[in-house]
Amino acid sequence: MEYRYQRRVQFYETDLAGIVHFSWFPRYMEEAEHAMWRAAGLSITPAGLDIGFARVSVSVEFHAPLFFEEEFQVHVRIAAISRRSIRYACAITRGDTKIATGTMAAVCVQRRPGETFRAVEIPAEVVDRLKS
Repeated sequence: MEYRYQRRVQFYETDLAGIVHFSWFPRYMEEAEHAMWRAAGLSITPAGLDIGFARVSVSVEFHAPLFFEEEFQVHVRIAAISRRSIRYACAITRGDTKIATGTMAAVCVQRRPGETFRAVEIPAEVVDRLKS
């Protein structure tokens, strides 16, 4: 599955030079991931289930700066999905300019109060919706 997410740079995301601080790029990627799940009729924290998706890795490569009030797009796609994990590939662009590329991975975990998270299989319904 792929999804394109449109956004505008907010002032609080920039440094004193008006350039987006590097720490925002993983957040942009995660916003796009969540928007993709919503577009599939899902939530990253499904109601009624005791599962969640714990982030296990994030990487970003920077290619060009983003500035205050610029509009940009985050393209996120599922690069791989296994029984217990999902890996995403992301590209952040402004028009034809490549701003950043990156990857993220998450593991499906059981979340029960008072218990340590443990990896579990991704529900079949989630896999089916994300693959469609």
